[in-house]
Amino acid sequence: MTSFDTSPQLNAWRALLALAVVFVMLATTGWTAVRHSRETSALRASLAAWEDGRVAGRDLPDPHAAPARLARFFASLTASQRVSLARRYPLAVGNMNGAPVELRYRANRIALREQTGIERTRMRDSRLSPSGQHEAGRRMQRFQSMSRAHRQILAFDPEGSGRAAEVFGDLDRAERVSVVVPGVDTALLTFQRTHRKYSAPVGMAKALYAAEHEVSPTTRTAVIAWADYTSPAGLGIDSATAMRAEYGAVRLTALLRALPGGAPVSLFCHSYGSVVCGVAAHTLPDRVTDIAVAGSPGMRVEKAAQLRTSARVWAMRDADDWVQDVPYLELGGLGHGADPVSSAFGARVLSAREAKGHGGYFEPGTDSLRNLAGIGTGAYRSVRCAGDDDTCRAGLSGTTTAGRA
Repeated sequence: MTSFDTSPQLNAWRALLALAVVFVMLATTGWTAVRHSRETSALRASLAAWEDGRVAGRDLPDPHAAPARLARFFASLTASQRVSLARRYPLAVGNMNGAPVELRYRANRIALREQTGIERTRMRDSRLSPSGQHEAGRRMQRFQSMSRAHRQILAFDPEGSGRAAEVFGDLDRAERVSVVVPGVDTALLTFQRTHRKYSAPVGMAKALYAAEHEVSPTTRTAVIAWADYTSPAGLGIDSATAMRAEYGAVRLTALLRALPGGAPVSLFCHSYGSVVCGVAAHTLPDRVTDIAVAGSPGMRVEKAAQLRTSARVWAMRDADDWVQDVPYLELGGLGHGADPVSSAFGARVLSAREAKGHGGYFEPGTDSLRNLAGIGTGAYRSVRCAGDDDTCRAGLSGTTTAGRA
């Protein structure tokens, strides 16, 4: 979630929760039904073309096949054949779990450049309003930036508010992988920011990547800024329910099951992103060793044990974070359950000193970022607990780069 003025934010949450009983009484199959997003049009078109395509006289496999099946297919091709597929079907290949990550980067760079041209044309389209032309210009600039050669875009969907994921570090050779899962108002235009940059996915991931190197310079890490789900836009029913989180959880699990190698994975889930992680927890692959939530409105359960995951569960909240005043309950689908930093919840509670509010957990120099980096590198002895004792580190044996301590 992005930061909002405290009183309007809390009043809106309280109003939504107060209306929960009314909604439950009136609803039959309305907002309480899970909404399943469909593939957006540009991506659908690329996937449809892929399904009709061939390479070296062979039909192409189902793009939704298991990642291992797709990985075997790409491994059977020559380098030139793989590049040809990326050029012919850039969005399909760029978003295909199981395709080699370097090929996905290349395909998404092609797709981004194509979309840059489309937005440049829309900027001059007289059928658009001035605000529409302005937004096209902003999108063009964002796509230009994302298409630069040094950027490693793992997923890209230009439709609607858009989705994206970016990698920092060498994902193929990483000994530890971290995935940053952001909250509401996450879209292509907010994927990175100049102002308040550490509250946007790219800034969060870059700060975590740098902090992990400081904590454990010899550990090869990779960090993914994962904004590849359609997050809620501002306040409203979507942000007060798990509707968007349920679809996001499916996409997050698919990403994690397709990651190359076998390095341990840590999830760092901010605000509504912690709802996504909570919903996904019971489906996560075993290589996910840690789930850390920051500024969480809840994880859709009353206790950490109910997440049904073997991963360690960590939680932190800054003393100035407005989310602490959100009613921690779930009623008729509204609200997200118990407070993850409460003693009854059972998470390992971390210090978030100096985080300075809801959007500051990834700010350099904070306890919160140092703690996240310690978890991401397996340097558990470096972690600082929220209390005066070491209860959050109980049972952990220090630093590990290969599995659970």
